[in-house]
Amino acid sequence: MRSIALFIAAGLAEIGGGYLVWRWLREGGPWWTGVIGAAILVGYGVIPTLQHSNFGRVYAAYGGVFVVMSLLWGWGLDGHAPDRFEWIGAGIVAVGVGVNFFAPRH
Repeated sequence: MRSIALFIAAGLAEIGGGYLVWRWLREGGPWWTGVIGAAILVGYGVIPTLQHSNFGRVYAAYGGVFVVMSLLWGWGLDGHAPDRFEWIGAGIVAVGVGVNFFAPRH
C-alpha cells in the first residue's frame, strides 16, 4: 500500500505541477501559477526517492502510472474522455507496472 500511495503522490505532483506550468505558459495564466507549478515539480523529484527499490525499477513503473493518471487528469479537469484505445493502452501499461514493480524477487 505504501508503494501505491507514493506512486499516486508522485503522479499528482508531476501532473499537477506540469499542469500549472502548462496553464501559465500555454493558457496565459498568472506568473505565480508557473512558480507554484515549478515548486510542486521539485516535490515530485523527491517523492520517488521514498520508494524501497532501485532507481530504474521505480521510474520504469512510474512511467506506466503516469500514463494512467495523465488520462484521468485530462478527463477530470479538461473534460477529454479517453477513447477505447487509450483505455486499452492504459490497461496494458497498468499490467506492465504490476509485473515490473510488484513481481516477487529474491
